[in-house]
Formats: sequence, structure tokens, C-alpha cells
Amino acid sequence: MSQLTEEHPTFLIWDSDGEPPKGKWIPILWRSYAEGDNLVHSIPRLLEEQADALRARYLAWIYGVGESHIEGKRLVDHLELRPGFSYWWMTLVAKKSNIWESLYISDVLKLLALEELAVTHSVSAIILVSGDRSLVQALRRWCINAGLVFEWRSLSERKSPDSWIKRLYHSLPHPVQAIIWLTHYIWQRWPLKQKNGYQKAADSNAMTFVDYLIHLDQKALTTGRFASNFWTDLVDVLGRCGAQINWLHHYIQHEAVASTRQAQDLIARFNQNGMVRQFHATLDGALSISAVLATLIDYSRLVWMSMRLNKIRHQFCTTESRLDFWPLFKQDWRNSMRGPIAIWNCLCLNLFERTLRRLPHQELGVYLQENQEWEMAFIHAWRTAGHGRLIGVPHGPVRFWDLRYFYDTKSYVRAGKNDLPLPDKMALNGPAALAAYRKEGYPKDQIVEVEALRYQYLADLPPIKTGANEPLIGPLRILVLGDYLPAVTRQQMQWLVDAAPLLPLDTIYVVKPHPNCPIKTGDYSSLQLLMTSAPLKELLSECNVAYTSNITTAAVDAYYSGLQVVSVLDSNSFNMSPLRGMEGVMYATNPTELAEALLTTRDCARVVAEPYFCLDKRLPRWRRLLGIHPDDTEGPAENRRSIIAN
Repeated sequence: MSQLTEEHPTFLIWDSDGEPPKGKWIPILWRSYAEGDNLVHSIPRLLEEQADALRARYLAWIYGVGESHIEGKRLVDHLELRPGFSYWWMTLVAKKSNIWESLYISDVLKLLALEELAVTHSVSAIILVSGDRSLVQALRRWCINAGLVFEWRSLSERKSPDSWIKRLYHSLPHPVQAIIWLTHYIWQRWPLKQKNGYQKAADSNAMTFVDYLIHLDQKALTTGRFASNFWTDLVDVLGRCGAQINWLHHYIQHEAVASTRQAQDLIARFNQNGMVRQFHATLDGALSISAVLATLIDYSRLVWMSMRLNKIRHQFCTTESRLDFWPLFKQDWRNSMRGPIAIWNCLCLNLFERTLRRLPHQELGVYLQENQEWEMAFIHAWRTAGHGRLIGVPHGPVRFWDLRYFYDTKSYVRAGKNDLPLPDKMALNGPAALAAYRKEGYPKDQIVEVEALRYQYLADLPPIKTGANEPLIGPLRILVLGDYLPAVTRQQMQWLVDAAPLLPLDTIYVVKPHPNCPIKTGDYSSLQLLMTSAPLKELLSECNVAYTSNITTAAVDAYYSGLQVVSVLDSNSFNMSPLRGMEGVMYATNPTELAEALLTTRDCARVVAEPYFCLDKRLPRWRRLLGIHPDDTEGPAENRRSIIAN
């Protein structure tokens, strides 16, 4: 261990499970929170400790990439696809989807934290033990730039679980992948074009709502009358006041609506059984030969742009350090400029342009806001078509580490050309979201608070009073809330299996899987699982504690009910919990910590949740925002007030 006391030590970066080997180095854990002593450093733990500074630094760097100059011209201007609209905002790089798509972003943030740690220790050499070749390339380039000795000790490369067909597809050149994708999409979606245009759209001065054809209420599927778990009671409020509404749905294939034929039939039933002044269509209703040709032209322009921007890799070096992130970003960049993502973005833009040009003037547009690529296309097409005000609606909790929702504050400054597309108002669902956006620096005059439509049922829960609630008597009852992602759910359940020997033998495990990720009891035969599909509000009062993944928003439901919450903390990613920073929420970094946390909750009374959502079933804030008088339940649409500026 003599080298640890030398002036310039060596870092051993351990990108693997288990314990790092002993040696004359300082172990750096790349995907573990465990720290055995002062000579071992956990990068995930360091990332959390410096979260605010590192997130701000990353957002500023992404902004800088867009503003960087290539041959005397800003990158956002090079990517101008329509007058005043830059394709930059539709790329995966600008989108920053670190939950579902761009998983390498966690490595980028870890590298920023590692560099600061290396400077503090004045290291002279880096030994990397990893099977991730992109990480190897990024660290090798950093060491070359910083004058450090670099050594790679290879592990078995992390293999993709994809089938051989998918692996073959992904091995093809990006333009070939793009054409195959577009061909399959048109073949699959063309039936939606035949009947679901906007030929019978609501009149001018109407509202247009844009959402996904998912999270439909069960009665919508059985009766054919539109009812959405995105909009809940607002749908009936709009119907009773006689508002003229165009509903534009993105069809996403899922179990409840498994084919385009089912989607087509469902849209037809919505229009047949719905209210006279409301009309439904899918975005694919605008499919046509001309739309496809225009898409191919736009896609060809992107490919040409990417060829001209062959020096783009130099823009992914950080100016204030020696890091070079190009090895991590290059696949997302190429997919955004030449691959399936590129051609999908071009198709979205053309479908929105055709749909919104066809509509008479719309007084108001309301859309589900997650800063997806299609939203940027929608905002541009809406403005270009000359429609009225636009409202973005983040429909769920706003997580600290969900980078899609956050931009560097300079992105909100209007320069007049190729600016970040923004709605006129951001409708936020409660104190937690308001605090997140205000802290981020979002323009205050563009924020308005509304009721949390998806969570109004929480208003029916009995109030929790401090000191007045006794813990449940009887065996420990754990409510296991499954995740959307299979890999995350498997880890969550395996930790429970490993923790079970440390829990009482009479512990009861009530398991509610995510609808898109079933859990098989046979896979976890050592646990006595009580599987249920009952509504969450019926389960919350029957258990001592909710055990959740690191991502699921169901943790908020449990927290709001006063239930103790224990969440997995995934060291491969960020603390994606929507309850991050809330008092009384516990996190486990391994099965032993999980068992300890679950045992702690057995003797705990219910907690009083901090303010999170805005709940009021009368929806006064939504009525005010949309210009609906509280007493107007049957009046004609022309009696509606214009949208109120808040």
C-alpha cells in the first residue's frame, strides 16, 4: 500500500459488480455506493453529493455545444430546417433523455465528478476495469489530453439482450436503418390515414389537445366514450361547458390497443359516441404520399448537413477541462442526423405541419409536455400555422435528474432566431413542480399552477394528522410497486429475495406489477407473493410500507397517502425518485440496507407528506386557465372567455 502515500497516486476505476482487487492504488467504484474505508471512493455517491453543481455544469455544456461555432456559424444555425426553427432541438443530444434512451449521460456526469476527484488527489495514472468500450475510449482520450498514464483491463463486454434480427438491423448503416424503419412504419400506420383526417374538425376559436392514445380509462375501451387518465375530470368539464375540442392522439402500440385496426376502430367510436363539439384523430391521419416525399427530402437535408459537419466531434470536448465526450455521444448524434430517429423526426414535423395547416384557427393548444422531439415540431408547426396560445402540461412528477425537463437558463433568452421552442404557459401540477421550475430559472411569467389531473383521487384519502396515527398491528405488510422497465423490476425483486431472510417469517408481500411489466410468482418462489391488480388507493391503507423502484412515480401516491416509502437506489444511473429530497423517504443501496429500512418502518406511524400536488376536484385553476366560467356547465363555446394571462 506504499503508493497510496506517494505524491501522485493511481486510480483503479472499478466498473463491475463485487469488490475491487487490493493493490497499490485508490479504488474508485464506478457503479456502487459501497465505501469500505476512506481510501475507497464511490462515484455514484459523489455524484449525488455534488448533484446541483454537476447538473448545472452539464446543462451549461449542452447549451454551449448548440452555440458553438463551426466555420463561423453557430451549430443551431447550421441545423436550421425551417426558417427560424433549428433541428438541433430535436436531436437526442439536446433532448437529454437519460432515463429511457441516452443512458450514457450517467457516465458523462460521472466523468465530470471523476475529473474533480483526480485533480484533488493529483493522480498520475488511471487503471480502468470495464467492459464498456465507449467508456474506455472516453477515459483514454482524457488521459492523453491530461498527460496521465492509462491502462485498460478488459472485462467481458456487456452483451445486448436483443435478438439476432435486431442486432443485424443495428449493424446496418444508419441511412439503411432509417429507410427500413420508415417503410415498416408506413406499412403499419397507413390504415389510420384512410379515415382519420381532420375533415370534420371543430370550428375556429376551438381548442386542440395533443396527447398519447394510452392510459385510457377502462370505460373508454368498453363503451367507446373518450375517458383519459391523462386528463381525467377535465374531459367532462370541457364536455359540459360545450367547448369545441380537437383531440389529436399519438398512437403507441400497447396491450390495450395492440394494433392500428383497434386504434382506428377506437377513434371512430370516440367520434360516434362522443360529444357533438369534440372530434378525435391520430397524428397518422395526415399520412400521404406528399407527406412521405417531404419527409424524405428533409431527411436528405439532414444527411447532407451531417456530412458537412464532419468536424462536429471537436465540439464535444469541454473547454474548461481535458474531457472529450465524443465517444459517448457519437451514436446518438449519428442516429439523430442519419438514423431512424432522424427520419422519424422529419416525419413528425411534416405530419404536424399538414395537420395544423388543415385546421381552422385554434384559439388554444394544450399538449402533454416532456420535451420530446415531436413537441418541438408541434410548437413550430403550431406557430407557423398562425394558431393561438399554447400550454404545455407536465402530467407527472418532475424529477430532479430527469434532464429532459431542464435547460441552461440562457436557453430561455429569446435571441429571435432558432430559439428553444417554448409554449406560452407551462401548467405545473403543484408545489413540487413549481419549486423545481423556479429553481431551474424558468421564466416566472410563463408558469401557472393547475390541479394535478392524474392524481385527483389522492384528494379522497383521509387526512394524515401528526401524532394521531398508530402503526398497523400485525405482520409486516410490504406493498411492492413494480416498474415499467423489466430490468429495473428484476433488480427490485431480486433485492427483495435477498433481503427476505433478514425479515420476519410472517412478512406479507403484496405485489402490484406495472401493467406493461408483469411479474411471475414462479420466478420468485422463495417469497409468498400476493399478486394484485386492485387500484392503488385501495392498497395504500392496508400496508406498512411501499417498496418501489428508483424510477416509478407510484412512489408519490404512496408518500401522499402517508405510507412509509423505501426505494431502490440504482448505482448504474441517478437517483431518479420523484421523492428525491423529501423528508421521511428511505433509500437502499443493497439488499441488507433494504431489509434494515423495511424493518424500521414496521413500528413507524404514518407520515405527513410535504405539499406536492395541487388537488381540487372542482378544477378551479384549470377552469380559469382555459377560460371556463365555474358556473358554465352547458353554455355554448362562444361564451367561453379567452385564456387568462397568469
